[in-house]
Amino acid sequence: MNRDHWVVITGLDFDLTDPQTFRPGEHGHLVELWESLRARDHVFWQPFEDTGFWSVISYADVRATYRDRENFTSERGSILDTLLAGGDSAGGRMLAVTDGARHRALRKAMSRFFTPRHLESVERSIARRTARVVDEAVERCTVDFATDVGDRLPIEAVCDLMGVPESDRPQLLTYTKAALSSDDEDSSELDAISARSELLLYLADLVAARRTDPGDDLVSVLTSAEVDGEPLDDDDLALNCYSLILGGDESTRVSAGTGALAFARCPAQWTKLRESRNVSPNLLPTAIEEVLRWSTPSMHFARTATADVQIGEHTIRRGEVVALWNSAANLDPEWFEQPGRFDIDRPARDHLTFGQGRHYCVGAIMARIELRCLFDALCERVVRIEEAAAPRQVFSNFLFGYSSLPLRLHRA
Repeated sequence: MNRDHWVVITGLDFDLTDPQTFRPGEHGHLVELWESLRARDHVFWQPFEDTGFWSVISYADVRATYRDRENFTSERGSILDTLLAGGDSAGGRMLAVTDGARHRALRKAMSRFFTPRHLESVERSIARRTARVVDEAVERCTVDFATDVGDRLPIEAVCDLMGVPESDRPQLLTYTKAALSSDDEDSSELDAISARSELLLYLADLVAARRTDPGDDLVSVLTSAEVDGEPLDDDDLALNCYSLILGGDESTRVSAGTGALAFARCPAQWTKLRESRNVSPNLLPTAIEEVLRWSTPSMHFARTATADVQIGEHTIRRGEVVALWNSAANLDPEWFEQPGRFDIDRPARDHLTFGQGRHYCVGAIMARIELRCLFDALCERVVRIEEAAAPRQVFSNFLFGYSSLPLRLHRA
């Protein structure tokens, strides 16, 4: 494999580290982008400064690489920007960038909070709050769905889990929105670093407060957890709370908006979902899976090869970075029939929105609950969703979604 080449499409170099590549604001652009790349190869190398990385875009190869714990690690980082900048300093400490026995112990400690008994209470709370937010939106008719609905729901749910005071939540939302993406291309990497630092400082204070005054929340549970027979120190607790709050807010927030826009552009699908509400079984569970596949909020995760390994016809060398493009995998026609069509009747097949294998998102169950509550509330109250103005896409090579999404909600 000659690593000096790059994929050229219609005379242009496509740089998958550049947020502008994903910027045109139309989901169809992603379908066309991945189709163009897939026509050339399923695995390819992109030079980057004095190094480079591999991209894997077929469903089968992405899934297989997620499951290959022998030859790939997350401990150097799980996002391209971090890996290409030299690696993640939280490696081996934060769940998302930890492997082996420590990963299993951390995951077990967090999973203790997601019991059926506790989630039943959480779902009731999410449903009540969602109903209030949707009622307010329907009363106004024309809303910015991204800010008036999407921004308000997931951050509240994850903050409920973590026992974050309500007065602090707006500021935390500001931090989470800036940590992994930007509303516009004028923001700098320094802005993102500052947001991440402020979020970690806040969570360090929250951990200290729970040490002295524990409650019935996830942070308190983690303060009493042991890994390898030892309690987590304050820094590790803050890092894992950081991972939870970003994962719990970002993916659901942008999926809600992308899903609502899909229903606005596919009104027959919305009518079908509404008409299924009184049918058993109804279409809501499969519709949520289609929203998650269609949205794919985390466009990629990344791994580092720990040994020379073959993917397709290409040899990945030990130490090389591999980007696994969930977005491309979820639009792979080899796995999903007519993947560019939004279809809530689509037969259930495992999408890769939450990854696969040992790093499958621990908060996936929460995301499904939140989206189910949201679209159930909308079905009950809204007969038709329409675009009121052009949406504005977030500026990111990692997160796909909309920072502004004007929609018109017609009362049922």
